[in-house]
Amino acid sequence: MPTERRSLIMLFGATGDLATRKLYPAMYNLFKKGNIRDHFAVIGTSRHSVDDAKFRDIVTKSVNDAEKKADKKLVADFIKHFFFVTHDVTDLEHYSVLKDKAEELDKEFKLNGNRVFYISMAPNFFGTVAKNLKNQGLLSEGNGFNRLVIEKPFGRDFESAKELNDALSHSFNEDQIYRIDHYLGKEMIQNIEAIRFGNTLFEALWNNRYIDNIQVTLAENLGVEERAGYYDNSGALRDMVQNHIMQIVSLLAMEQPVAFKDVDIRAEKVKALRSLRVYNVAEASTNFVRGQYAAGGNGKEYREEDGVPADSNTETFVAGKLLFDNYRWSGVPFYIRTGKKLADKFTRVDVVFKKPLVDIFSFPQDGNTLLSPNVLTIHIEPNQGFSLVVNAKNGDQGFHTEPVNLDFYESSQRTQNTPQPYERLIHDVLKGDGTNFSSWPEVANAWKFVDQIRRVWDIQQPMFPNYLPGSMGPVAADELLARDHREWIYKLNQ
Repeated sequence: MPTERRSLIMLFGATGDLATRKLYPAMYNLFKKGNIRDHFAVIGTSRHSVDDAKFRDIVTKSVNDAEKKADKKLVADFIKHFFFVTHDVTDLEHYSVLKDKAEELDKEFKLNGNRVFYISMAPNFFGTVAKNLKNQGLLSEGNGFNRLVIEKPFGRDFESAKELNDALSHSFNEDQIYRIDHYLGKEMIQNIEAIRFGNTLFEALWNNRYIDNIQVTLAENLGVEERAGYYDNSGALRDMVQNHIMQIVSLLAMEQPVAFKDVDIRAEKVKALRSLRVYNVAEASTNFVRGQYAAGGNGKEYREEDGVPADSNTETFVAGKLLFDNYRWSGVPFYIRTGKKLADKFTRVDVVFKKPLVDIFSFPQDGNTLLSPNVLTIHIEPNQGFSLVVNAKNGDQGFHTEPVNLDFYESSQRTQNTPQPYERLIHDVLKGDGTNFSSWPEVANAWKFVDQIRRVWDIQQPMFPNYLPGSMGPVAADELLARDHREWIYKLNQ
């Protein structure tokens, strides 16, 4: 029987796209499973003039759009917990209304003073809301908890991120701040820890003696679409590398934690990121590649997209080599790449093991090929599972080896029952589990690394556009590995 979590959720930006697409369906799933039921309430806020009835219509439509055959009675019971307050986050008088409503609902639903403040708004409002929540007395002062949830981006660089964090820290302690990165809610991202630390087979080999390189690919097959305005001020480096990719890499690189607890896991991730080599100008130019998509496939080139300046140098593709200066990973490159309008939409991690020092099966005179490297692939999306490439004898006359895939993929039925990222993460907030959220030291170290790449790119003139839609990025991304006598494990037409 699931443990019911008592809490008031105060949602700033309740009529926005994220709330209607992701947050309300996630909360409904928690309600359906009994993780929240009788003792929860949601106060939605925005500047729109919306009453409770209209707000509940918005939530109902959101749930029905996400779940085509949602139980009508269950949905009706669910929306009874939703209330709306028109609110301007800069108007101090409006916080008095919120405070009164919060205290009313706390008594009505017996919430024990537990409060979650979820800011689904532009980052420039984060500090304002946090300050006013404290100054206007909305934080619970009894035995109840206060937790602040914020969406990325967490700044544009280290300095702006620090300024934002300092603003939040005036009202909330670090253990009360939950920085959501929805990638950390994905099933197979969380499986990285299970695969590593739950299997002697892998953890014993998870070091520079046996691993040749690790590759992380986050590919998208669409362009910037309606996000052009935001994207042109961000780019792939800030939008994807600083958060999603750095979080994945830290899970792959960290040491085994003392215990499977948020404080221990975060500590090891921070240690890994602190050992990440911050490049000088020459190293950044050599080890990182950027790209921007051209026209093709009946689509526009990036500079022709609506809302994008005709001379924009914003990158839509990044590939790079990361190096960790520590005992475990010295000499092992972590290759990363991400981009728009690539061959397909998928996320995967390829762990490439070293070949045997002596290949006793190499008989060129008999036409036998060299052994293939063992590769552990963690498929994060759209398929969920993992595969392991091993060498085995084929069935032909003589003795010839060939690579064989040992595959495991989650069944469609099991995938359907797997919690979606926001469902999982909201539940973690209610539990007070910060394992799958970014701590400030993680964010800070990631920005320090990314900032150096950005500084170098800002003083160099790129040759854009430089890759076609449907490819896996510019040729320079392949050359990046070729210089090290390596190649990407995932290639087109495989």
